[in-house]
Amino acid sequence: MSSPAQAVRRKRPARLQFTSTILLLEAFLVLFVTLVAYGLAAIEPGGPSGGAIWAVGGALMLILVVLSRLMTWPGGYIAGSVAQVLVLATGLAVPMMFIVGGVFVAMWVVALRLGGRIDRERAEWAAAHPEDYPEDQPQD
Repeated sequence: MSSPAQAVRRKRPARLQFTSTILLLEAFLVLFVTLVAYGLAAIEPGGPSGGAIWAVGGALMLILVVLSRLMTWPGGYIAGSVAQVLVLATGLAVPMMFIVGGVFVAMWVVALRLGGRIDRERAEWAAAHPEDYPEDQPQD
């Protein structure tokens, strides 16, 4: 039992934590893919310029980082799902990304489903134990 003096801090939603983490990890993945694509462009003449590769890679990294912070907004999960398609599309430049990107897409789907289930179970538990989750708690 918790005493009234102890402030109960609400946990962040699991779905939010999972999806934000996946998007940040994908931003690092895109950094490494950009390095690979840049290296491949350097040894294969006639391909895209290094500046174009870094512009596209940098833009995708920025999109992923910003989206990881915007998951609480309406449509955030839809925008994250669109970003998964963009990450998968990097396989056009580096074919191995079809496999690695596919793994991240699978992790995204699992994060959405499992995170939602965890959040529902937490809500059910909190409803069954109202003494542990008082309504008048201070917001951090």
